Amino acid sequence: MSDAESTGRITVYSDYVCPFCYLGRESLRQYQATREDELEVDWHPFDLRSGKRKPDGTIDHDVDDGKDDDYYEQAKENVRRLQEQYDVEMDLDIATDVDSLPAQVASYYVKEHYDYETWLAFDVAIFDALWTEGKNIGDEDVLVELAAEAGVDGDEIRSALDDDALREEVRGKFTEAQQQGITGVPTFAYDGYGARGAVPPEQLKRLVEGN
Repeated sequence: MSDAESTGRITVYSDYVCPFCYLGRESLRQYQATREDELEVDWHPFDLRSGKRKPDGTIDHDVDDGKDDDYYEQAKENVRRLQEQYDVEMDLDIATDVDSLPAQVASYYVKEHYDYETWLAFDVAIFDALWTEGKNIGDEDVLVELAAEAGVDGDEIRSALDDDALREEVRGKFTEAQQQGITGVPTFAYDGYGARGAVPPEQLKRLVEGN
């Protein structure tokens, strides 16, 4: 039995501001609902905005990343198509003005210091806050509120967001993902195999179960 099979884990690289990551997690949830055994999510952060970040970590929205209006319109169309396919309610199609770095730092902190179920509740809450409620997950107060609902002390989140060493650790995880060949998200990995994009539940089943 492989390590992945023995631990019941699927690795997921994602960025909270990626609508396809939200849709991909819904696809994963639908696949998980067909399983008898729980399949844990081993989340790895990825920064879609890495090419636009200044040295201080803030985003320079004036940087040309090659994504024009046509690109975003096509992305919106793809999001709407998958919304219908997976029967998902979303308040937003894309979130170009939201910086996910604070949310990723907070989530990474909870993942490292709390049990899996607490992290998962926080992770789901971040996704839902952005995509179904239109909240700014780059806002500290929003993250503190979401964390409290998941059972995490808000002061811990504030401290984590002020921790430069933790922020650098998370940015190191972004670099690590790129070095491992991750070029886009969501990317699902299991037992040496991978699938990229908001793939349907049946494709995730094939990835994990091999049939």
